[in-house]
Formats: sequence, C-alpha cells, structure tokens
Amino acid sequence: MKFTAAQIAGILEGVVVGNPDAEVFKLSKIEEGTEGSLTFLSNPKYLNYIYSTQATITIVNNTFEPENEIKTTLIKVEDAYQSFSKLLEYYNQVKLMKSGIEQPTVISENVTYGENLYLGSFSYIGKNVIIGDNVKIYPNTFVGDNVTIGDNTILFAGVKVYSESVIGSNCAIHSGAIIGSDGFGFAPTEDGTYSKIPQIGNVILEDYVDIGANTTIDRATLGSTVIRKGVKLDNHIQIAHNVEIGENTVIAAQTGVAGSTKIGSNCMIGGQVGIAGHLVIGNNVRVQAQSGIGKNITDGETIQGSPAFNYGDYSKSYVHFRNLPKIVADLEDLKKNNNTN
Repeated sequence: MKFTAAQIAGILEGVVVGNPDAEVFKLSKIEEGTEGSLTFLSNPKYLNYIYSTQATITIVNNTFEPENEIKTTLIKVEDAYQSFSKLLEYYNQVKLMKSGIEQPTVISENVTYGENLYLGSFSYIGKNVIIGDNVKIYPNTFVGDNVTIGDNTILFAGVKVYSESVIGSNCAIHSGAIIGSDGFGFAPTEDGTYSKIPQIGNVILEDYVDIGANTTIDRATLGSTVIRKGVKLDNHIQIAHNVEIGENTVIAAQTGVAGSTKIGSNCMIGGQVGIAGHLVIGNNVRVQAQSGIGKNITDGETIQGSPAFNYGDYSKSYVHFRNLPKIVADLEDLKKNNNTN
C-alpha cells in the first residue's frame, strides 16, 4: 500500500516541502530510514539524523528550518509527534479494513450479523449468535452459541469465545485470548477427591475493552464475570470467575485475580501482581509490580510488597531491608558489650 507526500499532507493538514509525488509504503525510525519509508522528527536529540536519513518523507514541525542540504521530502505540520501518531492510527485502520466471508467457515443456524462483516477462514460461529456492524473475526476463531458481539469489535486470529458471552462495541480481543472458560470451581468429597461445580454464568465485556494475547477470563459460577467500559488488560492475565473490574482500569501482564474479587475504576495494576479472592479494591488504586494483595484496599491507595502495604511505608522499610545484615551485626555487638559490662 503506497501513499504520496501530497496524500499524507492532506490527511495531516500539512504542507509539502519537496516532491509532492514522493511515495512511501512503510514506516521507520529517522535513524533507520530507507528509501520508500516515512518517518518523523520531533525530538531535538535526533536533529542530526534528518541530514543523513534515507527516508523518502519526513514529518517535521512548522518551525523546522534545515541548516544543511537534505534529501528527504518534508511535510510540515503543527505537531510532528501528534501527526505521526494520527497517521499510525489511520494506517492501522486501513490495514485492518477487511470485509467478506472467507471459506471454509461454519455459520450455524439463527446467526444474525450486520454490515461489513469480515469472517476469516476456518472460523466457527455457533447457534443464535448476534454480530453487529463492522465486526472483524480473524481466521481460526471460535464463537460459541448465544454470543453477542457489538459494533466495530475485532477478534484476532485464534480467539475463543465460549457460549453466552456478551462482548460490547469497539472492543479488541487479541490472539489466543479465551473469553468465558470455566471458572475454577471444585468441591472436596469425603474420599479426598474433588467434584466439579458447574459454571453456568457468563462473561460480559462492556464497550471499548481491550484484551491482550493469551489472557483468559473465566465465566461466572452464577451471574456474570464483568469487565467494565474502557478496561485494558495486557497479555497473559488470568481473571477468575465472578470477578468485576471497574471502568478504565488497566492491568499489566502476568497478573492473576482470584474469584469474586471486585476491582474499582481507574486503577493501575502492575505486572505479576497476585490478588486473592473475595476482596474489594477501591477506585484509583495503584499496585506496584509483583505485589501480593491479600486484603481489601481503600480508594486512592498506592501499595507495594508481598503481602502488599502502603507504598511510602514500603519504600522506607526497604532501606532497612537492605541494611538488615549490618543492623543484625550492630545488635550482636551491643549484646556482647552489654554482656561484658
């Protein structure tokens, strides 16, 4: 897919300085630019590269005036960084602009879908599924019975959506993610074995939710596991049955949330955090990476450690943790001096 400098300037409301017919078909860093690539300059630290870059087109701020000869065609804009970000978003939309039903696929009975559906090959759509407009379902994806998928949602290759799940509009679910797998419910029996407790609830993802690759969200035992509007989950996260995550909360990779825990809105949870079950975590909470959460957390706290406690207290205590061998040695010396006296 090729774009000319004139076309890009039109998208960004910029001005071309150089060849308006110059064509690009890929993106690059300014220091790694090659013929046919588009790059940008916004950070003064990279100014020298604009005189040596081989990129065909470079987006720059309106204030930029070259002091030496340059080969690259310039597109001048108000803010080069924001314009390049806008172009990345536009490029991604064009790249994902697919429609039509490939073969082979399976579409079961009583399925309804809206306009501009893309259904990749080797996908399976179960009975009574409802799919909105502009939905993209990439190859090798499974959608179980009675699932609802809202407008403009993307299911990337290899996603598995179990029956009864509800997925909102403008969501993105990345490869390998599993929505609605069984919750971890077993009851001990008298002979020491465990019997399976049926998990008959579902998962609800509200609008504008992003689910990372290989993340799993378990269906509820009863009721729903709920991921509220705007939540962003990284790769390799485990969300257990009956968990609720509040609006606009973000969680980094390798975090696990045990069953029936309620997490508030606008929280930020770092990587490799472990959260025990049946807890209530307030709004605007910050949890540092590798923390272990075993008790309720009130609104606005920032915590760290395992078991986690107040971040400020942790930081102060860590100084003593590091000096613990010296502190112990000093205590031993005091004991010896006291015994001598």
